[in-house]
Amino acid sequence: MNKLTQRIDKERLLLGIAAPLLALVAAIVVTTLVILATGKNPGDAFSDMATYGSASDSQVYILNKATTYYLAGVAVAIGFRMNLFNIGVDGQYRLAAFIAAVLGGALTAPGWIAIPLIILCAMATGAAWAAIAGILKVTRGVSEVISTIMLNSIATAIIAYLLQPGKLAELDEAGTTVRTTPLPKSSYFFTIDTGASGVLWGFIFIAVLIGIAYWFVLGRTRFGFDLRTVGQSETAASASGVSVKKMIATSMVISGAVAGLIGMPTLLNDSHQFGNDFPAGIGFTGIAIALLGRNNPIGIALGALLWGFLERTTNHLEFQGYDKEILGVIQGVIVLCVVIAYEVVRRYGLKRQQQRVGAELAAQAAAPTEKQEVA
Repeated sequence: MNKLTQRIDKERLLLGIAAPLLALVAAIVVTTLVILATGKNPGDAFSDMATYGSASDSQVYILNKATTYYLAGVAVAIGFRMNLFNIGVDGQYRLAAFIAAVLGGALTAPGWIAIPLIILCAMATGAAWAAIAGILKVTRGVSEVISTIMLNSIATAIIAYLLQPGKLAELDEAGTTVRTTPLPKSSYFFTIDTGASGVLWGFIFIAVLIGIAYWFVLGRTRFGFDLRTVGQSETAASASGVSVKKMIATSMVISGAVAGLIGMPTLLNDSHQFGNDFPAGIGFTGIAIALLGRNNPIGIALGALLWGFLERTTNHLEFQGYDKEILGVIQGVIVLCVVIAYEVVRRYGLKRQQQRVGAELAAQAAAPTEKQEVA
């Protein structure tokens, strides 16, 4: 059986490498065909993307974008590990950013007090909004997909109602943008000036800490083990003494708390206020990135960097005469290729493992025992 285990482990390693390679090759082939269909040269497009994406200012841009995308991916992945589909990340982070911006604009405390309060406020708001879906699921059996979709709409309506002059917002000096009261400079999160390459957001270090916490809690603690067990089999988890309802509600709250951080890089490092032009849709991007990263903290980081790279380079392609819709096509193609490739490899690996175990067991059953040989 040791030899069998070694063979299976080697195959598992090879299949783990084969999945991303297969997805990459498939994505390149399909993307090439898409570019050819537009009447353009795919070689020139890929060359331009590589050149422009490797520029120093582009690298800073990609890291800043990846910071936000990484937090979105982790927020979604927490739900995925529990077999929960938290579509409400988008509403959770926007409402959290809005409430945190209102609080930050009203604070007069020193930065070392104000910044933690703003971050905690955002996390608490996101957690509270996600908790609604968790409570509905464990008490009334309402699907988190349906409840979070509705909560997204409600969050949008709440923001639209409160983000008006005379309520919790004001017109800017030009009279064109409605925004919350700007944060005082003491509440700005630190940045790293890279010179001509631009400014790197300091919140990237918070994102790294979140990734480490995600890896440690889910992979090295009893809570993480229970969470993963419930995600794989609620029946088995319940039989082992784990409170399934408690774990569902807790995971939704944690997912919402991380979702509350998604808007913080933009708020604390860039815009310093919440306006009607605040980035939207990042929660749905997080779903794609979590799928790309297979809910692994390192995989999610690579997916976030890839997403930032594609956004930077394909937007530049538009100025080179390529269709602007190519970004959405490439992103969709990559996600589909990754999901399909991993599923194909998973099924093939499972089939191979079953065949090898079956062959080993059949060989053992056919071999005569010592007692039979003596008889």
